[in-house]
Amino acid sequence: MSLKSDKWIRKKALHEGMLEPFTNESVRKGVISYGLSSYGYDLRLSNEFCIFTNLYSRIVDPKNLDQHSFTRFKADDYVQPPNSVLLGRSIEYIRMPPSTLGICVGKSTYARCGLIVNVTPLEPQWEGFLTIEISNTNSVPVRIYPNEGIAQIVFLEADEVSDVSYASKGGKYQEQQGVTLPIIE
Repeated sequence: MSLKSDKWIRKKALHEGMLEPFTNESVRKGVISYGLSSYGYDLRLSNEFCIFTNLYSRIVDPKNLDQHSFTRFKADDYVQPPNSVLLGRSIEYIRMPPSTLGICVGKSTYARCGLIVNVTPLEPQWEGFLTIEISNTNSVPVRIYPNEGIAQIVFLEADEVSDVSYASKGGKYQEQQGVTLPIIE
């Protein structure tokens, strides 16, 4: 596997639709940076969120998710309470090439505020808006800014195409459109 550079990312985004919309530079002035970087791409956070709530004292069960255990909403900014989990999604729609794996990590600006961003690997031939889990490990609230950078994808390309891709195995999160909660088939 080899780490892919800005030239490779630009080509895949502009000619093969790997990232839409695609920002061909790093946008930094007055915002948490997003766009193309040297060996990755900084994703933006949309204004669509899902937060788990304890209003009805429900247990969050990934095999049997109670619709009363979370709330969906949109916001131009959001103050995340301490010790809480928030689900969001990327603004960018992603189409992973057949021989490429994406590893997504949180941005240091938010990490320095106590926010942990968790995203599972982006498998070859997966596509959709990325559901992003944001945990506030801080003891105080932290403000989150939609339409600005939240995480970076690092792209790794294999020497050959695998026999198994996300699309070929019928992955259950293929082509997800919004903040997607756990699915058990």
